[in-house]
Amino acid sequence: MDDEQITEGGGREFWRVLEELRARLGNGVYPLGSSLPAQRALADELGVSRDTVQRALRALQSEGWIESRQGSGSRVVKSPIHLGKPQQEAPRVRAALGTFIARAFAQPVVQLDVFTLTSESLDAHIRLQAERIRLGEVTPERIELRMLLPATSLELPYPRAKHPASEGAEEPEGASEAEAGQLDQLNERLQERLHAITRRHAISLRSALRDLKTEGLVPSVRVEVRHMQLTPAFKLYLRPGAEALFGPYEVVERSILMDDETEIDAIDVLGLGSTLTRHVNDEGDPNSSGSVFVESMRAWFDSCWNLLARPA
Repeated sequence: MDDEQITEGGGREFWRVLEELRARLGNGVYPLGSSLPAQRALADELGVSRDTVQRALRALQSEGWIESRQGSGSRVVKSPIHLGKPQQEAPRVRAALGTFIARAFAQPVVQLDVFTLTSESLDAHIRLQAERIRLGEVTPERIELRMLLPATSLELPYPRAKHPASEGAEEPEGASEAEAGQLDQLNERLQERLHAITRRHAISLRSALRDLKTEGLVPSVRVEVRHMQLTPAFKLYLRPGAEALFGPYEVVERSILMDDETEIDAIDVLGLGSTLTRHVNDEGDPNSSGSVFVESMRAWFDSCWNLLARPA
């Protein structure tokens, strides 16, 4: 059952390649303005067919990260905000999720509280840390993850299909019933796609962590997922009592590539490009801005977890 859900929406290898390329964009392996390796080279390196690479590149292009032209290959046209420019050091308050997760897994007890839309970015970083554990680079004794996700019954305001004749409005005045019905069908498809992505990555990271216990690498692993009727306008990653990453989702207009190769022009949010700010708890000063933020976000998360959310 879990494997079926993991592979829905394009195949396991497609999603593996897509997540690997996204991670490389996020880590600066392919910086702004650079060209990606040729499709055949990527296919050989990643051990997949060229068709799988082509599908992953089309998905990245629809998300606005790369530009592909026949005979010219693919070029990075947008980089995650938190990377900044190579010649300009980003402010210290800005942070990348990868280093945050790495700090968490360097502790004997890994504690993470997460509020997010799909857990797509988190899944990639969790799997990276799982491999570090297998290599003996980090040796946590206990892992505890609590994750809040939007309920699958919740009708989210995004992604939302754009009306082909609209200038920023979802549905122009006087639109026919047929046009309205078509928009409803497109929105339903987009919502189903989003919820499928959420399910897939929640299953994936849960499996990645539980496998560590099954393999005898981490003595205690506890992963809990709860859903609530709340649309995430931001993402929150907490190491209770230690630090927090907070960032609003970036609202964009983009073309979304569906599993049947059709594209839908939509209003959507992107997590990869959002700015994450780091807030650190100052044990010597509970009234510092960092301490107040970390503790207030922990109280907010706990109240949602206990009062609003339902176990998955």
